[in-house]
Amino acid sequence: MLKKRWIRWTLALLSLPPLLILAGWLWLKGIDFSHSGGDPQARRADLGWVPATPSAERGRILAVVSSAERMLGGSKRAGYELTELSRAWWVFEAAGFAIDIASPQGGKPPQVLDDDLVDADYAFLNEPDTQAAVRETLRLDEIDPARYAAVYIVGGKGAMLDLHGDPALRRILAEVYDAGGVLAAVCHGPAALIGVELAEGRSLLAGRQVTGFSNAEELFLIDDPVHELGFMLQDGLAAQAQFIEGPMYLENVVRDGRVLTGQNPWSTWALAEETVRALGVEPAPRPRSSEERAVDLMHHLHRHGLDAARDLKSSLGTVDNRLLLMHALIAGMRRDIGRMVDLARLARD
Repeated sequence: MLKKRWIRWTLALLSLPPLLILAGWLWLKGIDFSHSGGDPQARRADLGWVPATPSAERGRILAVVSSAERMLGGSKRAGYELTELSRAWWVFEAAGFAIDIASPQGGKPPQVLDDDLVDADYAFLNEPDTQAAVRETLRLDEIDPARYAAVYIVGGKGAMLDLHGDPALRRILAEVYDAGGVLAAVCHGPAALIGVELAEGRSLLAGRQVTGFSNAEELFLIDDPVHELGFMLQDGLAAQAQFIEGPMYLENVVRDGRVLTGQNPWSTWALAEETVRALGVEPAPRPRSSEERAVDLMHHLHRHGLDAARDLKSSLGTVDNRLLLMHALIAGMRRDIGRMVDLARLARD
């Protein structure tokens, strides 16, 4: 997702004095990028924590994705984020749940692929069963909510356009929740929770704590979000619930009873695992990805400072230094020079 701002970052860097650009280039040459990213050939068998044969012993989870191709302006892609589906899929499957995918229009929905894929994402792209599920999504207006223990709403800009306010999805969410089920949504997915009315006539979000893609995160990526998306997600959620905002582009999951929300794509792993716990199952143990370790480091830096983060990095193993540098650039664009330097030092260490 952050690659969408490389042009802005490049222009900003070109405005710096040449000596500073040279110093930055020399600094980058000392950073190890050899273990960043995933294996494009990865398959299910390479994910040692995922069973070789899917099981539905603990029930079914409905994953919902957008069918919206374009944002309202027409020039920018919408759709759903692959990483927010693929990573949750494997967590659910490893915990013994079967997963169906549904969308407003059914069939193959528009998918957004970024350049920060890990093995789990590539495995999802390479497996015949997962790809069949994506090509042949169910229509929301044909879904029987009684079949599902939980609904998981995948993010991506498209969720703001066709999942928000969709009458069939509102019905599904209300019926699953009223029957004792779990509702989860990540990034822009919580837009679908707005306006859902339960059987007793009260709002699903009334009195709840939730999170979602924040105004700060949105404005960093889109110059005019209201024009492109219709409204700001944080504002829409805050009108009905208490919005819990975490640091930009870092993991933040909020659980309020049987309603769970994640702030951004980097919250997907934790949200999926917390959803499984809300269903009464302990998630399958798995190794944390190099990207997750980078997020752990940034959280540690935010809370405890550079020295403590350096100590932690030395014990973590492989860390995705690309993500650290992306956040350093974000900090620089926001004129937070101290954090920018600290993140660059962490990437170099």
